[in-house]
Order: sequence, then C-alpha cells, then structure tokens
Amino acid sequence: MNLTTMNLHDFNINFNLALTELANHSWTTWQPLVSPCFLEHITLPLEFGFLVIFLVQLLRNCMNNITKQNKASNIHPNGMKYGFAYKISLVSTALLFSVHALFLILMLNHEPQCTSKLKAFTSEIIQVLSCGIILIAICKMSKKPNAHFPWILRAWWFFSFLLSIFSTTLHVHFSVENKGIIGIREYADFLGLVSSTCLLVISTRGKTGIVIIATNDSISEPLLEEKNEKHSSEFLRESSPYGKATLLQLITFSWLNPLFAVGYKKPIQLDDIPDVDIKDSAEYLNFSFDDSIRQVKENDGTTNPSIYKAIYLFARKKAAINALFAIINASASYVGPYLITDFVNFLTEKESRGVKSGYLLSLGFLCAKMVETIAQRQWIFGARQLGLRLRAALISHIYKKGLHLSSRSRQSHSGGEIMNYMSVDVQRITDFVWYVNTIWMLPIQISLAVFILHTNLGLGSLAALAATLAVMTLNIPLTKIQKRYQTKIMDAKDNRMKATSEILKNMRTLKLQSWDSEFFKRIESLRNVEYGWLLKSLRQAAFSAFIFWGSPTFISVITFWACMFLGIELTAGRVLSAFATFRMLQDPIFSLPDLLNVMAQGKVSVDRIASFLKKEEIQHDVIEYVSKDKTEFDVVVERGRFSWDPETTIPTLDEIELKVKRGMKVAICGSVGSGKTSILSGILGEIYKQSGNVKISGTKAYVPQSAWILTGNIRDNITFGKEFDEDKYEKTVEACALKKDFELFSGGDLTEIGERGINMSGGQKQRIQIARAVYQDADIYLFDDPFSAVDAHTGTHLFKECLMGILKEKTILFVTHQVEFLPAADLILVMQNGKIAQAGTFEELLKQNIGFELLVGAHSKALESVLMVGNSSKTNLNPIPEGECITYSHSSSELLHTQLDKVQDNSTDNKGNNDGKLVQEEERETGSISKEVYWSYLTTVKGGLLVPIIILAQSSFQILQIASNYWMAWVCPTKADAKPIYDMNFILLIYMALSVAGSFCVLLRAMLVLNCGLWTAQTFFTRMLHNVQRAPMSFFDSTPTGRILNRASTDQSVLDMEMANKIGWCAFSVIQILGTIAVMCQAAWQVFIIFIPVTGICIWYQRYYNPTARELARLAQIQITPILHHFSESLAGAASIRAFDQERRFMSTNLVLLDGFSRPWFHNVSAMEWLSFRLNLLSNFVFAFSLVLLVSLPEGFINPSIAGLAVTYGINLNVLQASVIWNICNAENKMISVERILQYTNIASESPLVIEDCRPPRNWPETGTICFQNLQIRYAENLPSVLKNITCTFPGRKKIGVVGRTGSGKSTLIQAIFRMVEPREGCIIIDNVDICEIGLHDLRSRLSIIPQDPALFDGTVRGNLDPLEQYSDREVWEALDKCQLGHLVRAKEEKLDSPVVENGDNWSAGQRQLFCLGRALLKKSSILVLDEATASVDSATDGVIQDIICEEFNNRTVVTIAHRIHTVIDSDLVLVLSDGRIAEYDEPSKLLEREDSFFYKLIKEYSSRSHSFNNLASQHVHG
Repeated sequence: MNLTTMNLHDFNINFNLALTELANHSWTTWQPLVSPCFLEHITLPLEFGFLVIFLVQLLRNCMNNITKQNKASNIHPNGMKYGFAYKISLVSTALLFSVHALFLILMLNHEPQCTSKLKAFTSEIIQVLSCGIILIAICKMSKKPNAHFPWILRAWWFFSFLLSIFSTTLHVHFSVENKGIIGIREYADFLGLVSSTCLLVISTRGKTGIVIIATNDSISEPLLEEKNEKHSSEFLRESSPYGKATLLQLITFSWLNPLFAVGYKKPIQLDDIPDVDIKDSAEYLNFSFDDSIRQVKENDGTTNPSIYKAIYLFARKKAAINALFAIINASASYVGPYLITDFVNFLTEKESRGVKSGYLLSLGFLCAKMVETIAQRQWIFGARQLGLRLRAALISHIYKKGLHLSSRSRQSHSGGEIMNYMSVDVQRITDFVWYVNTIWMLPIQISLAVFILHTNLGLGSLAALAATLAVMTLNIPLTKIQKRYQTKIMDAKDNRMKATSEILKNMRTLKLQSWDSEFFKRIESLRNVEYGWLLKSLRQAAFSAFIFWGSPTFISVITFWACMFLGIELTAGRVLSAFATFRMLQDPIFSLPDLLNVMAQGKVSVDRIASFLKKEEIQHDVIEYVSKDKTEFDVVVERGRFSWDPETTIPTLDEIELKVKRGMKVAICGSVGSGKTSILSGILGEIYKQSGNVKISGTKAYVPQSAWILTGNIRDNITFGKEFDEDKYEKTVEACALKKDFELFSGGDLTEIGERGINMSGGQKQRIQIARAVYQDADIYLFDDPFSAVDAHTGTHLFKECLMGILKEKTILFVTHQVEFLPAADLILVMQNGKIAQAGTFEELLKQNIGFELLVGAHSKALESVLMVGNSSKTNLNPIPEGECITYSHSSSELLHTQLDKVQDNSTDNKGNNDGKLVQEEERETGSISKEVYWSYLTTVKGGLLVPIIILAQSSFQILQIASNYWMAWVCPTKADAKPIYDMNFILLIYMALSVAGSFCVLLRAMLVLNCGLWTAQTFFTRMLHNVQRAPMSFFDSTPTGRILNRASTDQSVLDMEMANKIGWCAFSVIQILGTIAVMCQAAWQVFIIFIPVTGICIWYQRYYNPTARELARLAQIQITPILHHFSESLAGAASIRAFDQERRFMSTNLVLLDGFSRPWFHNVSAMEWLSFRLNLLSNFVFAFSLVLLVSLPEGFINPSIAGLAVTYGINLNVLQASVIWNICNAENKMISVERILQYTNIASESPLVIEDCRPPRNWPETGTICFQNLQIRYAENLPSVLKNITCTFPGRKKIGVVGRTGSGKSTLIQAIFRMVEPREGCIIIDNVDICEIGLHDLRSRLSIIPQDPALFDGTVRGNLDPLEQYSDREVWEALDKCQLGHLVRAKEEKLDSPVVENGDNWSAGQRQLFCLGRALLKKSSILVLDEATASVDSATDGVIQDIICEEFNNRTVVTIAHRIHTVIDSDLVLVLSDGRIAEYDEPSKLLEREDSFFYKLIKEYSSRSHSFNNLASQHVHG
C-alpha cells in the first residue's frame, strides 16, 4: 500500500515537472517569433514580391503610353486643379520616403536591431526604392487626366500601413524590453505610421480629385471614368455634400455640419435634407442590380438567376472596403490588451525603466485607440450605406415584379404579404449586411486573442481557445432553433398583415354589416399565434444573453485552472492582460449568436423574396404588334384559347375568332360569368394564352370594370402622365360629363382624391377613368362595362358624346349590360360559357333567334314596366325635344363622397390654403419625444414595478463583475517570483463564485426585460387595434391604408423585437460606465476631474445632435408610407398600368419615393456616426489623460495591480462612453415607433356598440317603419348641413325609391340610417326606437344593405356569405340558389369550401354583387337598403334579382337607390331630394301626373331615349 502511494507521488512529481518543462519549451519556442529579425523574416519576401509586381505594371504602362502617344486627345486642358487627396498622397509618400531613407542612414552609423545585417539592409533598400518609384509615379499622374489611383498603388499603401503598425509595435516592444531611451527611430516610426494611415484612407476611396479645366467652356469637370455614371445624373446630384466631401470631412463626418446647423435652429423639413450621392440614388442602384442579375444569367446560363449571387456581385466592392476597415478595427482593438502586461511591469519597475518608457506606452495605447476609432466609424457607416443601397435595389425589383405578376401569382400573394417583403424582409436583409463584417472579424479577433494569451500564459492559451470554441459551438444548435422560430414568426406576421390589409380596405362594408368586431377578433387570434412564437424566440435570446455575459467567467476559470495545473505563474500583469483579452473575446462570442440569428433571419427573408421574384409573370410575348400601314385590322384574335389557370384542362375562353377593323365599335354582352371581361383581358395580354394568335395595331387604352383611381388630384388622374393640353383636356372633361362635378368641388379639378377614390362616388370614379382613357388619345379603346356605375342619363351622355362622339374615329370594344346601346354597335359579340355564341349586328342577332333575344326581351320587359306606369298616370309622355335638357345628371350615389370632399376642403381652409385636400400630411410630432411617451411605455406592465428590479439586477451584475476582477488583481503578485496571498484553488473558487452570481443576475435581467418588452408590445398592439376598430368611417376615408399598415408592421416589429432592449441598454450602459469610472478613480481620483468636463461636452454634443437626428428619424419613418401606399395602388391597377404602357413611369415614381426615404435615413445614420466619432475622441482623451496620470505619479504612490485594473477597464472607456449616448439616441429614435402607435390609441371613437340599458327588443324592427324627424346632418361643426330638416316617414313593409341629382343627399340619408354619420339635430326612429339611443351593433346587425361596391374576403364561399357562422349549410345553399350562384358553386369540386381570393378576384364583378345579395337573403332583415345592387349584372339577371327581391322581401321595407329606372318605378313611394331637402315625396303615379315634377322629367327623358330601341326590338321580339 505504501509502495503504491509512493509510486503515485513520484509519478505526480515527474508528470508536473514534464508539463512545466513542456510549458517552458513552448514559451521559448514562441520567443523567436518576436525576435529582433521577426519583422525582416515576414516582410522581406512580401516587399520584394510587391516591388516586382509594381515594376512590371510600370513597364506595361510605359509601353501603352508609347503606342498611344501619336493619338490626338479629345480634351485640351487649359490647366489642372489638384484635389486634396492627391496633395495628401504626395506629401505622405514623400514623408515615408524620408523616414526609410533616414532608417538606412542610421543603419550605416549604428548597429540595426536585426542580427542579420543583410536582411535589415535589403528590407530598408526595397522600402526606399518602392517609396521613390511611387513618388515619381504620383508626380507623373499630375500631367495626365486620372480619376483614380492605380490598384497596385492602393494595394501597396494598404500593405505599407500594416507594415508600419507591425514595425512601430515591435520597435516599441524592444525599446521597453531593453530599457532603452526613445530614440530617433521610434519617433520616425510614429511619423511613418501617420503617413501610412493617411495613404490607407486615400486608397479606400481611390479618387485623385484631379479636375481638368477645359478650354472649350472653361467649366471644371471631375474626371469620372465610371462606366455606368450618367452626366445628367451627376448634375442633378451636385447638391450632395457627401459626394463633394474632402478626405478629412469623410473621416470626421464634418460634411454634416451645415445640416446640424439648420436642425439646431428649427425642426428639419424634407426640403432641408440634401440629396443622396449618385451612387446611393435608387435609379443608379436599380440599374446596378439589373446589371448584376444579367451577369449571373450570363455566367450560369440560366433564366432563373440566383439572388444570392446577384447580391454578392452587387455588394462585393463596397463590402470589401467595409471588411478592410473592420479588420483594421479588430486588429487595433487588441493592441491595448497586448500592452497591459508591459504597463503593469513598468509601474512595478518605474524607477529603473524611466518615465519616457511609460509615456511611450501611453502613446502606443492612444494611437491604437485612434486607429480603432476611425476604422470602426468607417466600417459601421459603410455597412449602413451598403444596407441602404441593397434596400433600394431590392424594393425597386420587388415593385417591378409586382407590376408584372400573372393573375395566378397575384392571387397567391396578398397585398399585405407583399408589403411584408418590402418592409420587414428587406429590413432584415439590410440588418444582415451590418453583421456580415463579423464573418471575417471573428477569426482575426480569436487569433489575436490567442496570440496575446500565448504571449502571457504560454500553453494556457490553448485552454482559453478550447473554452472559446466550446462556447461558440453551443450557439450553433441555438441558432438552428432560432431560425425555425424566425420562419414561424414571419409566417404568422404575413397572415396577420394579410388579414389586416384586407379588413382595412373593406371597413365600410364591415361596419355596415356589423361584422367589424368579429373580423378584428380574427386579427387578434392571428396576433396571438405570432405572440407565441415571439415569446419562444425572445426567451431563447435571453438564454443567449446569459451565455454572452457568462462566457468570460467560463473561459477565464478554465484558463486560470489550466495555468495552475501547468505551473504557469499568474502575476497581476498576466491576469489583467488576460481579463482585457477575455473581454475582447466576449465580442466575437456575442457576435456569433447574433450573426447566426441575423443570418437565419436574413436567409429566410432572402428565400422569401427570391421565391417572390421567381413567381410566374404575365406572358410578355403573347401579343404581336403589327404596324398600322400593314393591316386594316386593329385587333385580330385567331383560334384563341385562354385560361386564368395555365395548368387547367378546361379553358376560360375557347375557339375565339375575332377581327376588328379600324374604327369599328364592338359591343360584348352576355350573362354573368360568361367571359366578357376575359376576352378583353385576352386582347390586353392579361390572361394566359394557351394557343392561338393575338395581333394589335396601334396604342391601347383600358377602362376596367372596378374603377382604379390614384391618390392625387383629379387632373393628374385624367392626364395620367401625358402633358397637359388645355384644349384637349376641356373637350375630354365635357365629353365625360365631369364639368358639373368640378363646379361642386371647392378645388375644382385640383381636388385631391382619397385612397382608392374613397371620397368619390362610383359614378364619378368611373367617369374619371373614362376621361383618363379618352385623354390618352389611343388607337384602340377597351371598356369593361363603363356604364354600370352611372345613371341612365349620364350613361346616354357618355355613349353619345364620348364613345360615338369624341372617339368616333377610334376602334372601341366595350362590355355592357345596357342593351339599349347595342343597336349602335358595328359588331355585337354574345358570350356564353367562354365562347362567342353569336356575333353580328343588332338586326342580324335578333333574326338568329338563338339566345340574344333573351337579353333583349328582359330589357324590353323592364322598359314596358316604366311606360306602363307612365300610361297609367294618364299623362302623355311625349319624347323630349333634343334641345331640352333636364336637371338630373350623374351618379345617384354621389352625395356622401361629394359632401365629404367639401367637408375636407372647407375644414382645411381655416388651417391654410389646402383647397381640395382630403388626405392630410401624415401626423409628425416635432421636438423631443414627450416624457408621457416614455412613461406610458415603462409603466404599461405592472405600473412599472419591474423596472427597479431590472436595474437592481444589472447593478448587481456590475458590482459582482468588478469585485471578481478586483479580487484577482489584489491577490495575484506583481512579480513572477512572488507568492500569491492565498492558495490558488481558493482564489479561483472565490472568483468563480462572484462571476457565476453575476451571470445569473444577467439571466434574471434578460428574462425580465424581454418578457416586459413583449408584454408591453402586445398591450400597445391590442390598444391600437381596438381604437382603429372603433374609429369612425371618416378616419378611414382620410387615412391611407399604408399609414395604418406601416404602424401594424414596421413600428410593431420595433416594439416586438427591439424596443425593450434599446431602453434597457440606456440604463445598462450608464451603469457600466459608472462602474468603469469608479474603478479608474479608485486608482487615480484625479481622473474624475477631467471626466466631469468631458461628460459635459458629451451632453452638449448629444443635445446639439438630438434635434436633427430625431426629426431625420421621424421623416424617415413617414417616408416609408408613400412607398408602401404607391406600391399598393400600383398592384391594384397593374392591368391598367400595363394597358397604358406606363410601367416605366410608375417605376420611376417608385425610385423617386425610394430616394425620398433614403435622404432622411442616410443622413440619420450618418449623423449617428458624426456623434459617435466625436464621443470616441473625447473618450480617448480621458483614457490618455488617465494613462499619463498613472505614469506621472511617483513609484509606490499606487498599487500597480490596481492601476493595471484601471487600465483594463479604461481600454473600453471609449466604447462605453459612446454607447451611453448612442443607446440614448438610438432609444429615442426607436421610441418614435411607440409615439406613432400611441397616436392611433387615441383616435376619436364611434358610439358604443351595445348600450345595455337601451337594447331594442329581439324582434326589432318588426314592421320596418322609418321616421325622419327634422333630420339635419353635417360632417363637421364648422360646416353647413348636408341634410336639412328632413321630415318624412317610410311606411313599414313598403318599397321606397330615392332619387336626386349629384349632391342632393341620397347617400347621406342611407349612411344616416346606419349611423355612419351622426345627426346634428333631429332623429331617426325605426319602429318607435330612436336609433341614436341604441348601440351601433344592435342597429346595424338588424338592417341589411347591398352596397354599390361588392366586397369579398379571402377565404371560402361559405365564409363570405356567413362570416359569423350563424346559418346552416342548407340555408346557405338556399341563398345561393336564390341569388343565381347555386349552379356555379355546385360545379366546383370544393362546393361551399370553394376558394375566394383577396378582393374576390377569382369571381367576376357581377358574381361578387350576387354574393352580396346572398348575404342579405340569409340575414332576412325587416329593412333592406339597395345601393346600386344590380349595377354589374346583365338585364336578364337583373330581372331575376328584382323578382327575387320582390318575393323574398315582400313584407319588408326596401329602400332603393338605382340607376336603372325600372327598379325605382315599381316602388310604392319615391323620395326626390334636392340640395339636402325633400323636393318631392309621393307615389310614382301621382308624381307623374304633375308635368313640373322632377320625377316626371326623369321618366320622360328615359322613355324618349329608349323609344327608338323599343320600336326596333319589339318588331323582332313580337314579330
């Protein structure tokens, strides 16, 4: 037993001795690497190689010059102007030449540091030769027009900079080690380093700045030899201060000074912000990205290029420059930890070493921090700039793709989903660009850390490396989980935004049907799914934070125990150097999970955008364009076979044969869903062509069935990109019956139109887009049911003055349900089941007796009903002479919109000259973010009780971290031969306990911050959602959807993912810097003296910076909305844009809007760098002062270990001090998102949905009697009443028709019944219940309405008919059968689950209208309001629907506004409104007895117009 114990004891002794010997051996083998000849060993081959390459390149250029010397030059310079960069390069190179020449002279008189004289002399001779050749080359450049320095020159300058750093560092090292005095060589080294740094900065920009002064016009022109830069663009961008900045201004960001001067005096406006540089303009970037895609296509030989490769080609040059700065920054940051051991040793042996060595070390620290500061600011700025460029390039291509999506692709991507691509996904890709430099910084940072640790700890560095790699490896599985979470988050966000976008577009329908609460609950449920994934993602992020803050502890404990095991002495200097290095290692360790997370997010986003960009487009070669002189036909379709779904075997259109001669008028008619719109789409190239030929001769104009109106004024909508020609414009407006409308608008034709034409009636919108087509003066006109939204009189005017008047010489194809216009057509096509069932003139088709007579018969029957009422009144309805006109005109549902527009016009008159402006500029706060916003955010969760706990947790961590470091510095000896105070195991145990406790404080803090942040974000979202839901309709009329979507998407993402951390870090960074200053002051309290004024300067800088940066951030936020809004409008009208060949103009507008966003955003991120650079300089000054102070204090005055600890903390002072201000400013910028969301949590609300004390009976309304008593309605307090003293009663179970001219108040009356507008005076009583005293839900849910604009939602047939799931399948089928859709739905495979895409785009306009009828049939309300319910269906279907309404609503009250007179003529009572008052109200027969009645004139005009048609039709129908 004893023998065994002895053997084990001997074995342990021998093993420890072996390990110690191995450690000592490794230490000695490392030493030659920093030997006197180390520099020559490394640099000599590189120097020689560069010199050879340089000479070869010089010889090649000389040969080229000889061959070109006889060629005449196009430019005859009068003189040259030399730029700042050229002058600096000349001076710096001359300085370098002098330095190396001095070194060579010194070698002749003194012994070189390198023991090999040959190597030392050779190295310096090559340096002198290189500098001399470069100096000559630069001088030669002055005689020639050179825009850029040659690449070989720039590469040499980069190499020279690295060489200077190594040379200076090693010479300083040897000087300190040998205890020598700082000599001429060391001073020359610093001079050479400064020159090399200047040349490095010049090499990154590359431009010489030489300007030729030409003789022809004596204008100075910069010599730009960029292939893709246009002179015109350069001229436009001359106002960019960044583009004109000098080298010094670029380094210090002082080119921003003029902008700060303006912003400090007054709130910055968009016009105050300069343009971006040409290379940052959207037009240039779009072209550049196109070029990258083209290169990928050519290189890979594919039509589907990889977007990853395109992004690489697009970004590689700028990314390489950023990478260079990032590498320099990473390298310079490790100089401090490397010199700490020397500094502690100096303080220990200050008397023997001399004070000059200390000052030299201080200078080394300061130079490294200065290089680090400059490089860091440049790479961060460069990364932001590259992100901006990538954003503009991607958004422009997403927009371009959106304009060319095929119908099938468009249906598979909702507007909200594509909005997410442009806002969230593009943002994530630009975030990745910021992190990408971490990829090449990581290996450099880890290598330098290991090098420094190896220098101090020998083999212990391997343990540190192993521990570092272990921590980094741990992040890989976490990242995979994070990637999955991010995919789920984005999918959930897409679904939420898709639903939100759809609901906002159809708010009027939802409120009228009282479905708004149910639909907003759907958004809440979708948000809850998103919230669940966000919570999982953020909890994992909290665990990652724990790893980040705990990693230095783990790595240091492993390293120190390894050193103890290997017998390596842990002196104070080595420990403190290791601490500083571990803190530096913390950055790459933290960067890795962030990098992997951002890569995961970025890859998901890039894949999503790549998938979108590869989606199917419309066929670009489907139409063959034929010259007008080669054919007499304007439109030819031969054997046409078309389908909306390319993969289906059943075509939408088949066997289409059509030839239209120039000037022909072709009418297309048929039942609902027969293919009328599809045939126009086939001619336009919008539908997939399976076979056949389509030939077009001439330009085309298109008027879709659903009016597409752009936000802007009416004139811009009509001219649509064409130059304004007053004569042509007046004729167009006259022909399209818009004169009267312009008189009603206070702004005339400059009246602003709201989003989607919200403040215009259906008739006005239709006439505006007809005017747009007419103004284009095209050759071929395609009208898709242009008369459905206008009344009979206006329809006749349009047909006569427009189609048969101003366009009489043009080729016109028009779809119509108005049979009275068919006789005038040269050719009529009758569509049936996707085929042309009949074709011919009106007379020919009547003779064929196949099916056309059914349409004609239905129309004739309707006419007879009108004439019969007229005859029963015993009044002779003679035709009105042509010269006579009646006062009725235009759409019958226009008043609400016209008056709403008037309201907006007049209300703005009091504020300023904003005539005709409905949509106001987006709300923008000015000045600092109010304290209420911060308070609201901080106190949302538990009244802010958790905030002190979070601060306490972070403070505890900081105290414990300082305590652990202080403990190690105090107990470790300052010299290697001294013994530690306590046993090393005990020392490390105490250190580990303190550090682990601190790490758990961080975990607690991270969990609390992330949970509170997400909880707050959810609360804010719910508040905003509820407030938007309860907002009155006027809010949605005057607020573009893009504004609300921007808050629900971009701003909400900031609250979800960023806001809590940004606010938290404001406090955490303050705690960190206070801890650092405390440690530094403990070592030398005098530091506090300089710290106070420097802090004051920092605060002054922040206050000077904040006003400008805050307004820039706000403007950038606001400028996102126009991009999204314009894209949304463009998607909705893509077919019209393509038909008018306006893609280029719309893409140009998108680029202009992108530049509008880029300007404030670019200058905002530049402003951040402006501030950070100045704060870093001040921090470096404080650090340098503290070093000088420590050096100057007499020996023994301070403990070297504590002084070393102060330096360890002081190294990061510049980062910490900058981060305090950075975090405060960044948090304030991000707080703008909170401010914007809070704006939408304070919207004025509608009346309550339910008033419990005043609930109507269950069977209310029973009879449906509507009584108006002295009703007055106005849209704002300062405006006149729209309805004035309306007093009448609609008897229960009767049918009431409402008519009147534009602006008379018809639609306002309907809106008043549903309380979309509230009465100012008077009341509306329905079945003895005052509707103003009951809740809105109780009112609207008991009434039914079929609106003019049918709204369908993404989902199923059943979901659209019965969204609240209140009815059985049998009842739904019954409703479908009654509204003529049963057979269509039964023919589909999914039956009631058949899909309905966003906006119901996979159903025709007529079918969508029938869906709305189906909803009313299911609801079975006692009161039904019809607002142009049958405008989009043919006469036959209209007749069937009227019969259904008569049958189903026989004992119910029906209020009708209609363009088709026969739908009103059958009413029991007719109400005629004029200027908001009741003009007439009686039975139709009694009104017709009075020749002076308005209704009499209306019927008289209608019968007159239809008289000739009826005679023509009757002889065929009855004959």
